[in-house]
Amino acid sequence: MSVLRENWRVVVLVVLLLGSTVALFVPGAPPGTTANETAGGDQLTNLQYGIDLSGGARIQAPVVGMTAEGVAVGPNEEAATQQAIADRLGVDPIDVEVRAAQQENQNGTVEVLNGTVTNEEFRTALQAEGYQPSTIRDGVTQATRDRMVTSIRDKITTSALSGGRVQEVNSPGGQSFISITAPGRDAQELIDILEERGVVRVYAVYRNDTTGNWTHQQVLSQDEFASISNAQNPNNGGPQVPVTIEQSAAERFQSDMAAAGFGNGASCNVEASDHDSVESINGTCLVTTLNGEPVFIGGVRPSLGQSFADGSFANDPQFVMTTTSMDEARELQLSLQAGRLPADLDFENGNQNTLSPALADQFRTNSLITGLLAVLAVSLVVYGRYRRREVALPMIVTALSEVYILLGFVALAQYPLNLSHLAGFIAVIGTGVDDLVIIGDEILQQGEVGTARVFQSRFRKAFWVIGAAAATTIVAMAPMVAFPLGDLSGFAIITIVGVLIGVLITRPAYGDILRSLVLDE
Repeated sequence: MSVLRENWRVVVLVVLLLGSTVALFVPGAPPGTTANETAGGDQLTNLQYGIDLSGGARIQAPVVGMTAEGVAVGPNEEAATQQAIADRLGVDPIDVEVRAAQQENQNGTVEVLNGTVTNEEFRTALQAEGYQPSTIRDGVTQATRDRMVTSIRDKITTSALSGGRVQEVNSPGGQSFISITAPGRDAQELIDILEERGVVRVYAVYRNDTTGNWTHQQVLSQDEFASISNAQNPNNGGPQVPVTIEQSAAERFQSDMAAAGFGNGASCNVEASDHDSVESINGTCLVTTLNGEPVFIGGVRPSLGQSFADGSFANDPQFVMTTTSMDEARELQLSLQAGRLPADLDFENGNQNTLSPALADQFRTNSLITGLLAVLAVSLVVYGRYRRREVALPMIVTALSEVYILLGFVALAQYPLNLSHLAGFIAVIGTGVDDLVIIGDEILQQGEVGTARVFQSRFRKAFWVIGAAAATTIVAMAPMVAFPLGDLSGFAIITIVGVLIGVLITRPAYGDILRSLVLDE
């Protein structure tokens, strides 16, 4: 036990190596993956590759829209202003986004997410409603861009584009783009998926007591869902998708449902697969549509109907959509979450890159050869420096352990590897060996090491040097992580994680190994 206690840093290194082995090679080990998932990566490891190493498409495009800033709209005026501006512009209300100011002495913003509206038309509509915006500019707000990233990520996921990646990037001129990467797909296929801008609506279908005809009344739109939880299968109740309604829409939804006759609940025996539009449904049901096509049809439980009737629903505006199977529940969840993008993407003013799988295979092979040559060159330099195998070999093995743990981290995080990331790996090899040489020189080139105290003194001195160097590297790389710079951000992340693994794990472990070698002599 004393040996393990004295060499606990080596023990930590071994444990991390074993953990990395599990993350790299055990199918389904990374969180969120299954043993059968192989698309976008390879079948031997759990590594995921970006389009540089597996082929595919990358599209970067700005978001279509204009933003009026400095609009004095109050928190309680958002819905009315949205409808009024949409009516004056002749666009769907979902193409208008109104945000009141979050703090006093600030004004809100109004966005038009429709490319057919001109700047002058937008200004005229705002002035007609009594608003005097300070500026109207092309582009959308950060909040809308964040929603775009989230919505496209959901849409990519539902389209089974394994390894797909969505992020916001900035051009050198400061213009923001949404960047979408899809390994193994061509650009047109990706555009087809993104242009499918679905619209989710919920209808109450009921028989009109006066006319006897069936009424199909929209009671909710997608913007009025505050949250859509993951599909779940509790012990009681069967597969379901819990949803919460925005507080601002809860009372109207409640009164609409009560007025439609759902106050005592409703039993519905209609299948969504039997209908291609809500108008063809004749039954007392709650119908959810995606792009006008029913994706879920269900009844209303008596307890929920009673909450509509007595007005208690608005106090806790949530309910569950119960399905017949988990597959159906997942489909419903995805339809609700990914049915609609907040805005269109301007592909004409963006850029597209496509890389063939054959060329990507060549890049992957060349990357492997480059890595092996780097390891060989480093090994020769280290051996030439010390000409002692017992010193050089642990140094090389420790440096490679650092790369192996870093690969395990990448596999665990399911981070798609690109060429820029491999450059980060090679940078980690170089800086790692630099640090190990500093440790070796400080301890071996300063005279005989007679006692453990002398060793610790020299090792501590060397560790301060490499610690300062690591801090400098991290500070230099931090801006590339903080700002969305595409592949450069990936290079910085790999380098920073590699440096941290080296300083916290492998350098101290090498110190323990070197101490054993030196003091045994």
